[in-house]
Amino acid sequence: MAKKRLVLALGHDALGTNLPEQKNAVTKTAKAIADFIQDGWQVVITHGNTPQLGMIHTALNEFAKNHEGYTPAPMSVCSAMSQGYIGIDLQNAIKYELYSRNIEGKVSTILSQVEVDKNDPAFENPTKPIGRFLSKEEAEENEANGVRCMEDAGRGYRVVVASPMPQRIRELETIKTLVNAGHIVITCGGGGIPVISENGKLVGVNAVIDKDNASSLLAAQLGADYLVILTAVEKVAINFGKENQEWLSDLTVEQAKEYIAEEQFAKGSMLPKIEAAIRFAESGEGRRTLITLLDKAAEGIAGKTGTVIHQ
Repeated sequence: MAKKRLVLALGHDALGTNLPEQKNAVTKTAKAIADFIQDGWQVVITHGNTPQLGMIHTALNEFAKNHEGYTPAPMSVCSAMSQGYIGIDLQNAIKYELYSRNIEGKVSTILSQVEVDKNDPAFENPTKPIGRFLSKEEAEENEANGVRCMEDAGRGYRVVVASPMPQRIRELETIKTLVNAGHIVITCGGGGIPVISENGKLVGVNAVIDKDNASSLLAAQLGADYLVILTAVEKVAINFGKENQEWLSDLTVEQAKEYIAEEQFAKGSMLPKIEAAIRFAESGEGRRTLITLLDKAAEGIAGKTGTVIHQ
């Protein structure tokens, strides 16, 4: 009998925001992943990269500003760097946790390019903030040089880039081959390296792909049974933060769409997770998405907590 397969989309809390935090965070994260493997699940791991990507992008661009002969690093290059160093930390932590439990496990990190449509409307309206806060003067200088900036919640200005929808995971066949061979695969980090195809040549673009959208596409194309989106709350709520707040345990796709129409989910946080959850649930019979905390993921799969979205 084939193992049940799940795609686990790790959020910010599972990785930390800097190198020391990440080393500590992945140790805890690896324990939760190993629990699934011990329970017989075939696991594919995706992850966010916003703090790490911002750190790399800022560091390389500041270096280029102050050192002649160096150029700013494109977002696609920074994304590739973040995938590599996050992936190796996760990979090593998972391997050690499995070793500690006397479980044989092959763990692989695949740097993945995710193709987007060069005509995606998101390129006309970049909204994803990246990197450190800027002064108004720095933002104006960036704008004069064609770099879009936006005021961010009264805290200053930040560079913003497009967040187009993922269309195709270019390393999909490699990922499938490894998963089918029994590997635990870490891939599509930060939503993948954003690229467009120009007559078959892959070219990086100045964008960031939403991690949950890429995870939903990956889970559907791998034929996963579950997509698990890990976030900062145990369950999804409606009327969030109000006196009549209600936690949700079970949502059909139709109910979720009704709540979206009522604008129950915040655009910058829960809404994209719900939309990604719906797309996976609709992609095949019996497919379910769980949204919950890392610590509660196993309980959520067992039906004890979290919010499950299904047909």
